[in-house]
Amino acid sequence: MPEGEVMETPHIPAIDAELALAEVRARRAEVVDANLVPRWFWPSVGVLMLMFVAAVESGRPWAVATGSVFYAIGLATLIVAVVRHTRVQVRNELIGLRGGLAIAAFAVVLAGIGVGLGLTLEALAVPAPATIACAPVAAGLAFGGPALMAYLRRVMMSRPLAGSR
Repeated sequence: MPEGEVMETPHIPAIDAELALAEVRARRAEVVDANLVPRWFWPSVGVLMLMFVAAVESGRPWAVATGSVFYAIGLATLIVAVVRHTRVQVRNELIGLRGGLAIAAFAVVLAGIGVGLGLTLEALAVPAPATIACAPVAAGLAFGGPALMAYLRRVMMSRPLAGSR
């Protein structure tokens, strides 16, 4: 461009800009949705966990061995299925501090419920305290996991299209 000339910004009709922005938002929603842990994962992990705890708590070597192998194979299968379901990796900037804190709080609350209830039941000499204490944790995974994913989706979708919040 010769010296002294001013570059003109092309005029883009408002409707074209709105359509382009809608397309960007739709693509972001696809990326976010593709990276959330599917609903079926949470109750599946809860059931596996409950079966594993019951097997270990039984104290029978054959049950502990069978339960451990079943849990390991089951969890590995679930993880492979989720990895295949996920097409791209969510960046930390997309989840943000609120998302990270929500994940940490979810894990701490479930662990606290399980450990607290288990210790209380053990102190009261209730039979199978770990298995009983694991039941609300498994339910928490089954119902809370999808709720956590819905919250993380809202957090990710509320992020600005450029820059950080």
